[in-house]
Amino acid sequence: MNNRKPRRERSDFSLSFLDCISCGFGAVILLFVISLGSERLVIIDIRQTLEKLYQERLKELDDIRDKNKEVINLIQQETQEEKDKIQKVDSMQTTLEKIIDRIKKTEFGNEKLVVNLDNIHEIVDAREKEIDIPQNTAELPIGVPVANNHLVFILDTSGSMRDPGTGKIWESIVTKFEETLKVYPIVDAIQVMDADGNFMIRTSRGQWLPDSSGSRAGIMRAIRNYDHHSQSNPVPGIIRAIRFSKEKDEMDSNKKVGIYIFGDEFTQTAEKVLHRIEQLNPADEEGNRPVTINAVGFPQVIKYERHFTRTGLKFANLMRELTYIHGGAFIGTN
Repeated sequence: MNNRKPRRERSDFSLSFLDCISCGFGAVILLFVISLGSERLVIIDIRQTLEKLYQERLKELDDIRDKNKEVINLIQQETQEEKDKIQKVDSMQTTLEKIIDRIKKTEFGNEKLVVNLDNIHEIVDAREKEIDIPQNTAELPIGVPVANNHLVFILDTSGSMRDPGTGKIWESIVTKFEETLKVYPIVDAIQVMDADGNFMIRTSRGQWLPDSSGSRAGIMRAIRNYDHHSQSNPVPGIIRAIRFSKEKDEMDSNKKVGIYIFGDEFTQTAEKVLHRIEQLNPADEEGNRPVTINAVGFPQVIKYERHFTRTGLKFANLMRELTYIHGGAFIGTN
């Protein structure tokens, strides 16, 4: 009896099925691997695109900021220009008001000067009658007070006071100077300065000249031959003369100083000068001042009205005010 078991027959179907399953699984894995690679490339591409867009937007933002700065700067510049224009307009308005005010004052000064010139002889005559001068009873040639025993003469030696033909001081001015000096036959001391405050007698710098016939002759020679051209502005000379008169023999109560200004022009502002001279030569409780100030003017306006200059008018106005305040007289020659 044969006990061997019969062999199972191999199934072709089962093997084929397993092969299919394995291939399919492998295909899935392969697709998965392939898909992973492609997704990474897509992500990289997207990232690069986003970075590019980001850089472009940053550049656009910087451009916008730059344009904003330009607009802001332009607005600020226009605003500042408008402010500058407003300030210029305000400054021009202020200047115009000052000019108008000066014109009004000049017109008023002209009117007062005309009145002063018309009545000058009456004013001088009245002052001469009020002054008692025992040392000299002769008629005063130019109508100035002579109650002084110390004299300081200030002479403008600029070009307008000189004869263009000779270059020397006009002889008419020298003559008027000599007439003034002769009004004082006897004084204690004399000094002569130019408009800048320089001593015209060089050997007497800083000292009074004792009065004598020799001193007077020397003074006249010095004036005729003086070659230094001073400014057409007597103010420095006035200040120097007042200080000089106070420095010498200040404690001498009998000293009566008289300053005499010979000139034709003035270029500054009268108010400041009047204030400065007031500080240097103040009045006491009784109204008396250490120094008397007189002036003789030679402006061409008095002789030739058509050639009247502002500097000549300013000189006349200043001297009129200055001599009135400081107890003297101003005479305009003709």
